[in-house]
Amino acid sequence: MATDPFDHSETNHDCQTLRQLAQDEGVSEPSDLPFMLRPPAATSAALLIHGFTGTPWEMRLIGEELANAGIASLAVRLPGHGTSPEDLAEKRWEEWYHAVQEGYNILRKDYSSIYGVGMSTGCLLLLAATRTTPMNGLVLFSPYLRVLHWLAPYAGWLKWFRPYQVKPEADNSQKHYYRRRPVAGIHQINRLIKNVCSQLPHITSPVLAFNGEGDETVDIESGREAIDRMASEIKEYRRYGTDAPHVLTREENPYRVEMFSQTIEFIQGLEDPEPTVSTR
Repeated sequence: MATDPFDHSETNHDCQTLRQLAQDEGVSEPSDLPFMLRPPAATSAALLIHGFTGTPWEMRLIGEELANAGIASLAVRLPGHGTSPEDLAEKRWEEWYHAVQEGYNILRKDYSSIYGVGMSTGCLLLLAATRTTPMNGLVLFSPYLRVLHWLAPYAGWLKWFRPYQVKPEADNSQKHYYRRRPVAGIHQINRLIKNVCSQLPHITSPVLAFNGEGDETVDIESGREAIDRMASEIKEYRRYGTDAPHVLTREENPYRVEMFSQTIEFIQGLEDPEPTVSTR
């Protein structure tokens, strides 16, 4: 039973379908299922896209803050996530992309303004989708064009010799992630990055982006590079210190409240007939 008064995950037919599909494919943790938050009278909505090996759980806190501000949201689940590393190893980035498009089409039925909010690889998918799935704005948490691990560029052949990268246990949140990260998935990220790099000069959506210097997963300089290469007239880029980790949408980020407030201000500024969002 949902406790959030804005949670329509179990009553919205489209979201129900997404949740049932996730369960059919093996998602057993309820908090890892897709969710939809719909505050009354909302006219704008955010499409929430989680990162690699994550689940919609990763986007719950930002979804709740958006709902409190009167902005609806739908968090989709990327295929292969929340199930097993073996399942993810078989997926292609095009399947993740299809999930993004499907979520967009669901929101388009009821909302006139749609914003993309992505975490890490979710940012890449939103950037890849902008040319065929126009959005009113993008909010990118930990965007990147390069993974820090020096072997990441060789994932295409490394996957045959070392199928999984094992990560150490960290905290209770790890039940929402895979300890064994399929190297085949990194290869798909490399393919996705190649697609995004070719599209960046053609992307004109307003964008707000955050990186943290404590990120040990991706090259944050490449995050700034991605924003600089976009053709958007409205650009906001914020970098935080060494205590800001890779996953910026969960409790471990000490700046999440500040970032969430800036996200809401950014969206509300774009919704206003006379936006107050600054151009940088």
